[in-house]
Amino acid sequence: MGDMDAIYEQRLLASPRRPAAVADDADGYGGTPRSSRASPARTSPAPKRDVISDRFIPSRGGSNLQANFALLPDEQTRAARSARASTDADGGGKEDGGLDAYSLLLKSELLGCDGLVKENGDDKAGGPSSSPLQRNLFRFKSTRPARDENAPYSRSPVGADSQRLLASPRKATRKISTVPYKVLDAPALQDDFYLNLVDWSALNVLAVGLDTCVYLWSACTSKVTKLCDLAPDDKVTSVSWTDRGTHLAVGTNGGDVQVWEAAKCAHVRTMSGHQARVGTLSWSGNMLSSGSRDRSIMQHDIRVAEPYVCKLLGHRQEVCGLRWSSDGQQLASGGNDNKLLVWNQHSTSPVLRFHEHIAAVKAIAWSPHQNGLLASGGGTADRCIRFWNTQTASALSTVDTGSQVCNLAWSKNVNELVSTHGYSQNQIVVWRYPTMSKVATLTGHTMRVLYLALSPDSQTIVTGAGDETLRFWNIFPGPKSKGDSADTSSLLDVASRIR
Repeated sequence: MGDMDAIYEQRLLASPRRPAAVADDADGYGGTPRSSRASPARTSPAPKRDVISDRFIPSRGGSNLQANFALLPDEQTRAARSARASTDADGGGKEDGGLDAYSLLLKSELLGCDGLVKENGDDKAGGPSSSPLQRNLFRFKSTRPARDENAPYSRSPVGADSQRLLASPRKATRKISTVPYKVLDAPALQDDFYLNLVDWSALNVLAVGLDTCVYLWSACTSKVTKLCDLAPDDKVTSVSWTDRGTHLAVGTNGGDVQVWEAAKCAHVRTMSGHQARVGTLSWSGNMLSSGSRDRSIMQHDIRVAEPYVCKLLGHRQEVCGLRWSSDGQQLASGGNDNKLLVWNQHSTSPVLRFHEHIAAVKAIAWSPHQNGLLASGGGTADRCIRFWNTQTASALSTVDTGSQVCNLAWSKNVNELVSTHGYSQNQIVVWRYPTMSKVATLTGHTMRVLYLALSPDSQTIVTGAGDETLRFWNIFPGPKSKGDSADTSSLLDVASRIR
């Protein structure tokens, strides 16, 4: 055993030693190695290491309160939230309304409730700079509010200011259904961009041109009446009601314009003069304007015996859009030559010419809220809705819709308009003017939405397409009245969830 111990000691002395600089960190905390502590006589310095503190002091200098906390939403955020809530269907906006109410309660508890009631009630007197939220954000208040002695005994989970906010009135959330409430079959409804085969009268009767016939559908009784049947070699190419809704004008493929009395289903007269089909019609009192594929516009006065009293020449291709202004002072016409022309009552040549569209102009609509405000839409190559001021002869704004614009119609109750589209999305879009933000996008037709008519109360629209269906949509609110009741359900729901 003595020999073995000697051999083992010789091997141990002959083995190389590991330097202290590369010794393992046995402690695991970045301290002095054990080998150094075991040999206090060694003079080699320990390696320098970074000192890490366990205290973190945040800096709000580069923080984005808008993105991280949304305590002070700007106008774009509010507009986007309002548009998102408006597009929810069948109660889909209830969740967003609850989030908005919760945000109001949160700001009330953290920052105080001053000014929130006015903001909730759409008080337009004060701007964003005058909001108490901005003045009190991350600042000490100069005076402390009076203490409520009964606060510890209150059964409400929120303070008195928030309770007052809960009791404040809120406007009801507007909901637009994304599905039509009624669908009617329309066999043989032509898939032709240049025709106008649907119109809704002031007496709540819908006229539809199907092949050689015109049918009337009463929205009050749902009764269908066959008004007329043309010759087998002819077709209905346009229909238009008078302002009072008692007579209907029917344009034919042969170039004639017929006038019918709807109540008696009686033919009144036929006015000729066009050499090709009459694709568009528009009434202004006793004056009826007709646009044809022969590139002309004829003015018919139903009180005189002559078939027409004036012929307007200005387009170089088929006239596919006609619309009189609500005051009867101006007539807008659109053609397949990509031109939008404006005529007055006594002119034989256009007083305004707009050449900005690069496709056929069929969709034309005058605003009922502002005199001289005209909207027009272009075809497949254009896809734009353009706005014009005919009093100053100036272009106002342009919106690219992404699809062929087939029709336009303004609401009489609110400053909004609806557009129907063809290639390639076949959608129906409700726009808020003048921001042109989308209120709702409706789909359902499988082909181009070529026809559009507005109900007498300006709340419902009917759309027609080459898929041979008529679809009815509730999209616009009713007329505003002073007796509208406020809705506080969303705030009360939030309060109940907090409890």
